[in-house]
Amino acid sequence: MATQLLIYETAVPVSAARHRDASVEVGADYAFARNVNSVPLMAVELPHAAPEYAIVFAGVNDEVMPAVILGMRGNENLYLAHGRWSAKYVPAFLRRYPFIFSTLDEGKSFVLCVDEAFPGFNRRGSGQRLIGENGKATPYVENVLKFLQEYQAQFMRTRAFCKKVRELELLEPMQAQISMGSGERLSLGGFWAVNRAKVKALPGDKLAELAKTDELELLYLHLQSMRNFDALKDRLVVVQGGKAEREAQAPAVTKDVEAKHKSSGGKGAKRAAAD
Repeated sequence: MATQLLIYETAVPVSAARHRDASVEVGADYAFARNVNSVPLMAVELPHAAPEYAIVFAGVNDEVMPAVILGMRGNENLYLAHGRWSAKYVPAFLRRYPFIFSTLDEGKSFVLCVDEAFPGFNRRGSGQRLIGENGKATPYVENVLKFLQEYQAQFMRTRAFCKKVRELELLEPMQAQISMGSGERLSLGGFWAVNRAKVKALPGDKLAELAKTDELELLYLHLQSMRNFDALKDRLVVVQGGKAEREAQAPAVTKDVEAKHKSSGGKGAKRAAAD
């Protein structure tokens, strides 16, 4: 699960039997994301993320989704400074942690899970309780459920957007390269970007359809964000005397629980929290 879900290690269903005395203390420490160099991004987040991140399309086979690039080297996150996030906007993928939905019935129902490996997970009463004295989900957990339900809905919309982008054949393989002052050259591959010329060459009716749904704006936000690869250079730690070219790959960021199943609007999640 840790590999597939990037930052999750031991995500288990929230239940009264297991978590009656459990709490989570969520602060501004994002150290749990220190070993990922990209995370998924929902389409609705592009306007917020484009000013600060390079946004690409990543994934495997037909499961391609937007992703923000966080580092040029494998297991490197350049947006962390002593555990603090050094950008104004934090992707929802990270903000939902340590919670996540899982499903065992092809998306007919979802179960709320919590990563018990999260440092803020505890049984000493610090932070927010998961289960109340009545054995039901606390108001905090109810708000988490609402957030994850909205995330799931946005995931499905983003999936449909990416399907349209693929069908229009707008994507092409890309590779980012940065030369350091030390002589070290860094290369990041394994992702796709929209071809601007192909967008301009689309028939008028296709362009009109994209414009009507605001998806054309998303494409150009993505293209504009690619300039932020230059900003990554300012965040990189120079390897003294490094001269070898190092190549990293953007992770298959869409290998998440949601990528495999359809949304049910969160049905079943509240029952799971109180079982």
